[in-house]
Amino acid sequence: MIIDPQNVPSRTTSNYPEQFKHLIAGRIKQALGNAAGLKNFGVNLVTLAPGSCSALRHWHTRQDEFIYVLEGEVTLITNAGSQILQPGMIVGFPASEEDGHQLVNKSQRPVVYLEVGDRTVDDEVNYPDNDLIAKASPYGWIFTHKDGTLYER
Repeated sequence: MIIDPQNVPSRTTSNYPEQFKHLIAGRIKQALGNAAGLKNFGVNLVTLAPGSCSALRHWHTRQDEFIYVLEGEVTLITNAGSQILQPGMIVGFPASEEDGHQLVNKSQRPVVYLEVGDRTVDDEVNYPDNDLIAKASPYGWIFTHKDGTLYER
C-alpha cells in the first residue's frame, strides 16, 4: 500500500497523566504504520518543535524502539548523558535494557524522525526521572505511581 504522509492525520495528544502532558507540547506524530495497516510494529513520523521532547525519559520491558533522524539536530538523553543526533543517524533501544532515553529539540529548527517500535503485549514502561510507570493493557496504557497507585484520569 502506497501512502502519502501528507494524507496521514497528525496527533499532538498524549496518553500521559495530566501533570506530564505539558512536557511533550510541540510533539506531532503521524501513525504511518497504522495508515499502512501494520499489526506487528508501529512506525511514526515525528516532528519536534524547538524546545519540545519526544517523551519523558523512559525504557520498555518488552518492546524494542528504533529512531532514524531525517531532518534537524536533536539531543538524545540517556543514562550515559547527552549526545547530538543529526540527519542519517540511527539509535536503537532493545527491550529490557534499563537505559532511560528521550529526544529533546534544543535547536531553533524543527526536528523530524522516524520512530519504530514493536507491539509486544504485556509491555511496561519505566520512567526513571518521574514517579510514573505505564502498563500495556487491552484497553490502552494504564499509568501508576511507582508504588502501584493509579493516576486519576
